[in-house]
Amino acid sequence: MCFFKNFFLVVLFLLTFACQSPLTKVTPQSVGMSLEKLKKVDVVVEDLIAQKRLAGASVMIARQGKVCFFETYGEMDIERKKPMREDTIFRIYSMTKAITSAAVMQLVEQGKIDLHVPVKNYIPEFANLKVYNNGKPRIVKKELTTAHLLTHTSATLYGAPGEYGKILKKANVLNRDHTLKTMVEKIASIPLAFEPGTDWAYGTSIDILGYLVEVVSKQEFSAYLNEHIFTPLNMKDTDFYVPAEKVERFAANYHSDGKGKLSLKDDPAKSKFLTKPTLPSGGGGLVSTTPDYMKFLLCIHNKGVLNGKRILQEETVKLMIQNQVSKDAGYIKFGKEVRDGIGYGYGFAVAEKLSKFAPDRKVGDYGWGGMASTHYWISPEDDLVVITMEQTVPYSFMLETALKTIISESIVRD
Repeated sequence: MCFFKNFFLVVLFLLTFACQSPLTKVTPQSVGMSLEKLKKVDVVVEDLIAQKRLAGASVMIARQGKVCFFETYGEMDIERKKPMREDTIFRIYSMTKAITSAAVMQLVEQGKIDLHVPVKNYIPEFANLKVYNNGKPRIVKKELTTAHLLTHTSATLYGAPGEYGKILKKANVLNRDHTLKTMVEKIASIPLAFEPGTDWAYGTSIDILGYLVEVVSKQEFSAYLNEHIFTPLNMKDTDFYVPAEKVERFAANYHSDGKGKLSLKDDPAKSKFLTKPTLPSGGGGLVSTTPDYMKFLLCIHNKGVLNGKRILQEETVKLMIQNQVSKDAGYIKFGKEVRDGIGYGYGFAVAEKLSKFAPDRKVGDYGWGGMASTHYWISPEDDLVVITMEQTVPYSFMLETALKTIISESIVRD
């Protein structure tokens, strides 16, 4: 009896461990990467820290679905002299968007959302949308759809110059102390910047989708993400706030002047992220760790499944990582900066062609980043997934740019 009892306990332990969806870790050589060349990553990151361009960083690389490089550098909190950890919790801001988009696409698979019917069918507040026309509002000619929201062609902006920008700022639609419903009511009351689908502009599209998930699923948005994405993928440190028992692992956020001076922007001991918001921002509200986010990205890279847990169908993932923006709307743009060749799918920016903007990208590469200069990119051609985490504002491509060529050249090619 004792043998059978012990055998049962061992089996139970192994099953429990297996259900935790661990990341598979291997040597770089075993997945066709050069350890010697990857050591250059250490040199570059440590040099940027020495220059005080960033306080600390975390870099994780996966190839062929396995983690082959994971290093931490510098400090996550300079004032308290706390070194960066493998389980440091970061503000991931707009890296939240891909997760929200995945939740929407789950509901599309279930037939609960149609990408191309008017959003007003689900959210009545959008029934009488207006658009600015020569400074004056008029009724829209094109209905706003979920596809427009997923691709940032909805014309619901974060900000803008001039009088329109003042209207957006005054509305304060992303106030954490409001609700998703209040947010949507405010957004719907502001005329759109242009006719839906006719241009690309960054804004509150994905925040609106968070409310759409809530309405359609009949679950609180945060509860939906936890049940259908975070729990299946064992993303145990990903949430819209940092609970008290995890504050010790929460990184500080710094402002960089770009010349070697860092100043504390958000103290982890006093941060707004220490309390659960009544408005969980689907566009930028999550905190997470490097391993947690890698699990999500590996799931996407593996066509919707990780460690036997499928959260999306293969055909759905294809839609997410292929450009869905029309030629008329053009490529991604931020003000006068046009990211030539970079389109947007149902959740990710994707390289549609080679361009001067991103000469180191391959066609089909996809990814995005977050306001505190966190980055990730996936290269299907190279079977590669990379995450670089830091906590530095204003947003900068610095770390991604510094490491991208090094990591690409570390792949052993025939």
